[in-house]
Amino acid sequence: MAALVFVLPCAEAGIPAPEVHGASAIVVDVQSGRVLYNKNSRERRAVASTQKLLTALLVAESGNLDAPVTIKSEDTTAPPTKLYLKAGHVYSRRELMQALLLRSANDVARALARDNAGSVEAFAEKMNRRARSMGATSSNFINPNGLPADGQYSTARDMAIIARNAYAHPVIRQMVATQRAEFHFADGRVREMVNTNRVLHAAPFCNGMKTGYTDAAGHCLVASGHANGKDVITVILGSNKARVWNDSRKLLEWGLKL
Repeated sequence: MAALVFVLPCAEAGIPAPEVHGASAIVVDVQSGRVLYNKNSRERRAVASTQKLLTALLVAESGNLDAPVTIKSEDTTAPPTKLYLKAGHVYSRRELMQALLLRSANDVARALARDNAGSVEAFAEKMNRRARSMGATSSNFINPNGLPADGQYSTARDMAIIARNAYAHPVIRQMVATQRAEFHFADGRVREMVNTNRVLHAAPFCNGMKTGYTDAAGHCLVASGHANGKDVITVILGSNKARVWNDSRKLLEWGLKL
């Protein structure tokens, strides 16, 4: 997929972009790659769980999503957001991917990474190679879940590039648009998973994508929207809980000309 095209300001929008709280942000037209709005989008920052979009993309691109994954004890050490998977239990890659994208479970990310590359470290190398291959050259990923790590960072621009590529994958596109789903544990328990993306629940034009929060990253949201034949992706990094949802919705509305 072609790189993003920075042509600012966006004459097509007709009205100025809304004010956005947060350290950096970007709005991208999915079809053309044109950047419609930019705020410090090349600033390197922690991006928290939004980087799970890249984890999901690598898993999806590897194929065979119905293949089994046997959980190992090393997968379970990933607080604070977990599904509390147990060593020895078996799930399909598809089941784990959905849990990754809806509930942002950190133990699930570790299990998928190990299954895909043999170790979290080897998977991080794959993340960085894939990011660079799509033009996301200002990122360095250390783990698959976005938990704080020295030397781990990305940018709003890079996350928009990653999100645009993830949006093009039909399995990911369907999963990030899912509001609720059941996770069936190997021991018979069933848990309802509610998508952490509040904009998806509130705005009919929103169809994904991924939330993120750590103390270092602040509140982050990659959101996608579709209306009138147009698709846009927004990224807000370093915001707060009071503003990130409404600001993302306003940027989607502005980008879609609603």
